Amino acid sequence: MPADETPKLIVIAGPTATGKTTLGVELALSMSEKGEIINADSMQVYTGMDVGTAKPTPEDKRGVVHHLLDVVEPDEEFNAAIFCSLALPLVRDIGKRGRVCFVVGGTGLYIKSLVEGLFTCPFVDRGLRNRLKLECDTIGSAKLHERLRRIDPETAGRIHPNDKFRIIRALEIFYLTDRRPADLVKEQSVKDRPVQALKICLDMDRNRLYERINQRSLAMVEAGLLEETERLLAKGYSPDLKPMKGIGYRHMLEYLSNNCSLEEALLHLQRDTRRYAKRQLTWFRADPEYVWIAPDDLDTAKKKIETFLY
Repeated sequence: MPADETPKLIVIAGPTATGKTTLGVELALSMSEKGEIINADSMQVYTGMDVGTAKPTPEDKRGVVHHLLDVVEPDEEFNAAIFCSLALPLVRDIGKRGRVCFVVGGTGLYIKSLVEGLFTCPFVDRGLRNRLKLECDTIGSAKLHERLRRIDPETAGRIHPNDKFRIIRALEIFYLTDRRPADLVKEQSVKDRPVQALKICLDMDRNRLYERINQRSLAMVEAGLLEETERLLAKGYSPDLKPMKGIGYRHMLEYLSNNCSLEEALLHLQRDTRRYAKRQLTWFRADPEYVWIAPDDLDTAKKKIETFLY
């Protein structure tokens, strides 16, 4: 890749359980220049969290080089900014070595930040943040989420009502700038993007997707999700850590806290994963740059990639 050329990458995104890992590996293997994959799943970056994150096994990888798996401990900070600081040099290096770079995962914010550049937020106002935290503790995150929805329905649609941190940050940005966060993000210039990207999103019938989610949730429990959660606790990781509140782990913690039976925990896991997939779809459908294909349509994906690269 010439030194002055903006590096290219191919995004394989989509809701959980649509087969992103499988398609990404198939496409990477099909490239004459060989492909390498950068993980864009916000949970697969954590060590010791394998079953509950559906982290690809050596068999799943089939010899394809994967980056940004197991890069931090569960009690270490990780966010979109850190992801970009690690991923962008990898994109450049993969291109310089003549390989094809694939970014595979379902964390839309990470992908958006890498492709479009980090959104420049106003500095944190500790006084405002503390007031919003106190208000959240007093009235609950659901009511703050409803306030955000009235102000900025687009941003609210991408944030779960229980996600206190992101709700507070979105409101904080609005109060500091008197602008909706969604509008600020849209103003970012395409010409200043750090990479060129072909963005592919996997499309699947909703009923089929939900059935796959239900089956995979059951498979995770059978594969040792409960035992994995217990190992993390035994290592001293607090149940209040951000990744321990992730889908799967929080459901096993519910069971371990005697708040429900294991069967109920599984039902909650399946329900919440379906809801998460719905939010992911909302996020990706809001971006007109995505090309939607079926997970098993390898030929269409290859044609799109060949046109993009060559």
